[in-house]
Amino acid sequence: MVAFGALHYGGVVMRNVLIIGLALIAGIVVLNRGPQAADTVSSPVVVELFTSQGCSSCPPAEAFLVDLAKRRDVIALEFHVSYWDYIGWKDPFAKREYTQRQRSYVKALGGRSLYTPQMVIAGQEHAVGSHRSRVNRSIENFSGTNPKAPKLSLSKPAKGQLKIDIGAGEADGQYDVIFVTYDKPHITQVTRGENEGRKLINANVVRSMQQVANWNGQALSKVISVGSKAGNGGCAVLIQKRNHGPIVAAAQLQF
Repeated sequence: MVAFGALHYGGVVMRNVLIIGLALIAGIVVLNRGPQAADTVSSPVVVELFTSQGCSSCPPAEAFLVDLAKRRDVIALEFHVSYWDYIGWKDPFAKREYTQRQRSYVKALGGRSLYTPQMVIAGQEHAVGSHRSRVNRSIENFSGTNPKAPKLSLSKPAKGQLKIDIGAGEADGQYDVIFVTYDKPHITQVTRGENEGRKLINANVVRSMQQVANWNGQALSKVISVGSKAGNGGCAVLIQKRNHGPIVAAAQLQF
């Protein structure tokens, strides 16, 4: 819908020589490994779905996000936008700030208008949310290790608290550290609007989102409070270049 990854010396000498010779022929013994690659960081790929329960084109994309949420190499987040609330069904999960996030992506990625369902991958590419092959190709493009990405880890030092640890890395500018909470899957029976009569399943519905720190390439540790508005499913932290640029690192923690 449109609207916007020893040699053991001993025994008989001849026997050892034979063993070593066979190993060398087979390419098993490595005498000199040479210089080793620098440490790289593997981070899950963030996939953001902008959707609405009032959009009849969105259920296939929402079903796709349910599948993506099961993958260990993906952090799947579902943002419900508010601009379809007027056509018969008010989405209970919609927030204007999520509409604004999508609008900012449209500008940053050179899009022409807002639309649903839209998926944004790694903050760098966008696609129609129901186009599985296109989205999967994009995920593959951004998967693997990134030598410039900082190491990011999350832990819970105490009840109601979350500790964010970010290692040093290369930062070509300022980055926002964004804290997101999301719910366990919801099942909604829609009684009005374009999806009237449909039972919708929504996974990882975002319930809160806030910037909690800035990152400029230096190591950073921060403890934040997980308030009552947090979702009941889990949380994610994204390190994203300012003004809705690339997401260079992300991590999630289930509640």
